[in-house]
Amino acid sequence: MTMTKNYSYPLDASWSTEEIASVLYFLNQVEAAYESKAKTETLLEAYRSFKRVVPSKMQEKQIDREFEKSSGYSSYRAVQAARINAGGWVSLER
Repeated sequence: MTMTKNYSYPLDASWSTEEIASVLYFLNQVEAAYESKAKTETLLEAYRSFKRVVPSKMQEKQIDREFEKSSGYSSYRAVQAARINAGGWVSLER
């Protein structure tokens, strides 16, 4: 089941196209973890790329809050689940 994505992504206008692509890829992996499943290593690699764009913990938390408010998906919970499930799949389906 694919949900209709009628929410916005918390993006920073100062980011380069490559940086925006990294952030979007990470958020898409979070969506996959909630909507079906995401490969643990893919999600964690996407998170590492995201952290190169958003190294500040405060900004990361702000993005997570905005994304969760608009989508209902927590990037924090998805990353925590991926770290616990190393080597497998993450599925946070409701």
